[in-house]
Amino acid sequence: METNRQKKIGQLLQNDLVDILQGEIRKNGISNLIISVSKVNVTSDLSIAKVYLSVFPSDKGGEILNAVKTNNSLIKHDLAQRVKNQLRKVPDLIFYIDDSLDYIEKIDNALSGKENPVENPDLLAKRKKS
Repeated sequence: METNRQKKIGQLLQNDLVDILQGEIRKNGISNLIISVSKVNVTSDLSIAKVYLSVFPSDKGGEILNAVKTNNSLIKHDLAQRVKNQLRKVPDLIFYIDDSLDYIEKIDNALSGKENPVENPDLLAKRKKS
């Protein structure tokens, strides 16, 4: 369970990371790409921050994640410059791709399509008899 302090620091990091990442996209003139920070989880000792990125279009997710990971030190430095008055030490950043929107879309498609597991329970692997 996250404490209020962890939540506040996570929100602070999330807002600043959005500004940093979207600023880099604008500065480099990249079009047709949206990166958002969907969630930041900070550990209880405030040493590590898990940053979840949503990328649109989602097929570029792996490529963007690799680019962000290679520039991790530059991103952390920019973040440190922004939060130097709020935090003594900036947590180490670990980036992940947030695929929850794709997961929700798959569920919506399954429920609206022909392969609806609610209407046809035989489609579920657990219910298939071997």
